[in-house]
Parts: sequence; structure tokens; C-alpha cells
Amino acid sequence: MAVIGGRPHRDGGPAGPVTAQPQGRGWQDSLRAYAREIRGTVRDGGRGPVLVVAGLIVIWIVFQALDDKFLSPRNLSNLSVDIVGTGLVAVGIVFVLLIREIDLSVGSVSGLAGATFAVLNVNQGMTEWLAVIVAVAVGMAVGAFHGAFFAWLGVPAFVVTLAGLLVWNGLTLYLLGASGTLNIDEDGLVASLTSRHFGDDLAAYAVAALGTAGYLLAARRRQSRLRAAGMPRRPDAVIWLRTALLAVVAFAAACTLNRFQGLPLALLIFLVVLVVSDYVLRRTRHGRRVYALGGGVEAARRAGIGVERVRIAMFMVSGTMAAAGGLFVASGLTSASPTTARAAGSGMLLINAIAAAVIGGTSLFGGRGSPWSVLLGVLVIQSIASGMGLLGVEDAVQFMITGGVLLAAVAADALSRRAAARQEGT
Repeated sequence: MAVIGGRPHRDGGPAGPVTAQPQGRGWQDSLRAYAREIRGTVRDGGRGPVLVVAGLIVIWIVFQALDDKFLSPRNLSNLSVDIVGTGLVAVGIVFVLLIREIDLSVGSVSGLAGATFAVLNVNQGMTEWLAVIVAVAVGMAVGAFHGAFFAWLGVPAFVVTLAGLLVWNGLTLYLLGASGTLNIDEDGLVASLTSRHFGDDLAAYAVAALGTAGYLLAARRRQSRLRAAGMPRRPDAVIWLRTALLAVVAFAAACTLNRFQGLPLALLIFLVVLVVSDYVLRRTRHGRRVYALGGGVEAARRAGIGVERVRIAMFMVSGTMAAAGGLFVASGLTSASPTTARAAGSGMLLINAIAAAVIGGTSLFGGRGSPWSVLLGVLVIQSIASGMGLLGVEDAVQFMITGGVLLAAVAADALSRRAAARQEGT
């Protein structure tokens, strides 16, 4: 749950300390106070987007210095599409991590969804729309199966989903055959998920404007509620500063995308998923139950929360998002093959998804994080992959770097919790 003045706040995910709005404070004093707040958060081991953004900027500067094509509109546009498959899987991981659990099967489930779609559409002649629905439903059913074993039978989620990793990867290979590769229609629905762009410049700028306006409206509404309740809140100057920074980033991204082929459909879908997921977690009763369960199982149970139902629902979300991510992976490859199924099931997609969630700020210990953390985390992971690809670095080095970044993020998470425990003790 969000923390305001040291107490949980019902509006959802974690936020940094919120300063009270003093009377007569000017813009400069407000911004100085906010800067001190950020410095204090970093100094005390707190985690937030500031360090991730700083790391992402360093990564981009280094790769741009090594290859001037890294920040080209073409490469950045491709990067914005490449993050979607892993990003969608990572969104599902966030929901499971929030309740202090883990889903090790998402890579295999994504491969199973892609294979299911390909078999139904190519071999069985089923229409693409219906095959997509069935593939996503398969992911949801798999998630419900895992959640039921965990919540009702008491089998640890680690064991259940580890078994699922093997079972669903084996089923995928069985469906595709020992050496069968199924090529999907390059002009069809699924292929268009990663190949279609909105070429009209207005589309990208409209999304940038809508996102900026939406953030400002939500922030102002939250300020009004806090003011009416007499609770501490950030200075208005900080809200306007954040809005201005978001506008700069959003419109710069829109301008860059328009210099190539325009707004990618995949990126638009990903942003919509992030907005909807964040709203569900922060603004609905179900989302508050998720954060409460992540804060403590027994406390949530005593508060009247149906722990088993929430657990099953979270694994269903994870399976559904894994299936959706698998369709985007299949879209980028325009095929489903045993080779890609083995790669997904072997764990690389799983590791990247977990790394994206944790690097972005979602805690492995539950109760802290948001879907928006995935955006920054997956940008870090995919930027490393893109930069390494441009430089021709072998996969082994990329794996080591990704593992090192993940280890650093987990260590930062542990240090953050230790610092918070020390502060509570004092």
C-alpha cells in the first residue's frame, strides 16, 4: 500500500514520502524540499524511478558513444516494439510478486499460447480472432490451475509453477512436433501486432497529450482528496514540475517515433495495458486487497479478505498476460517453432520478465510495486540487448550483464527493506 506520513494509504501502490503543503511556500522552496526528499530516499536505501532512470540514461549514453545508430529513430522505434512481449509477461509477474509469490511458468505459458494460436489457425483453419481468444483463454486456465494447486492444496507456488514450466513446455513441443515450424500469415491479425504503425504524426502526439493530461488530472484529483481529508500532500509546484517533465519525455518520444514510421500499435497496446493494470491495483477494492495480502497473509485474512480467491486471481492474471506476451513474441517472429518454444521454456523470457519487474521497483518480498515499474525495467533490459546486438556482442556476455543487473536490483531491494526496518525500529 502507498505510504503517506508513515501510514498506509488506500489509493494503491507505493509512493515516496509525501510532504505537507505549507502555506505561503514559493515554487523554489517547494522544489528544494522535493529535491531533499529524493536525496533522503536514495540515501536511506529507498527505491524509486529516479535511480532506474539515471541508470537508463547512462546505458543509452554508453551505447550511443559506442555506436551512433543506437539512438536513431529506427532503433528506438524497434526498441519500443521489442519491449512489448517481455513487458506484458512482466506485468503479470508484478501481480504475483505483489502477493509475495513467484510464477516460474510464464515463459512456457507464453510459448504454449503462441503454439496454440499457430496450430489452430494454420493447421485447423480457425479464424485468427477466435484462435487468439482460445490462446489467451489457455493462458488464463493454466494460471487458474496453478493458483488452485497453490491456494487450495497448499503446494508451494515455486514448486507448482516449476512443474508447470516443464509440463507446458513439453506440451508446446508436442503440439508443434519434433521439427515443425508453423508460419503465421504475415498480413494477418497477429503479425500486425508488431508490424503495424500509425503513420499519421497526429496519432503519436495525441497519445502524448492524452497521457500528460491524464496524469495531471489524476494528480490534481488526488491532491484534492488529500486536502479535503486534511492529510499531508506534495506541493502543487511538484505536481506541475512532474507534469512538465512527463510532457517533455512524451512529446520527445512521439517526435522520435514520427521520424521513422509513426506510433507502433504494439506500444499503444502496451501503454493501455499499463494504464488499466495500474487503475485496477490503485483505484479498486480488488487492488487494495492485493496490496493488503502482500503486506501480510494473516492480517489480510483477519481483515476479511478471501486470501485463496485473491491468490488464484493473481495467477490467472499472470497466465493471461504470459499468453498475451507469447502472441506478441510469435508476431515478431511470424512463426511458432520448437526452437523458440525451447528458448522460452528454458528461462530467458522468464528471467527477463522478472528482471524487468524487479529493476523497475517491484519488490520480491511483496506489497510494493506497480505495473508502471515494468516500463522502466523492460527498457533497461531491452536497451542492453539492443546495444549488444548493434555491437555484435555474443549472447553469453549479454546473459552475464543481465544477470548482474538483476542481482544488483535484488540487492537494492533487500537493502531498502533493511533500511525501512531500521527506521521503523527507531
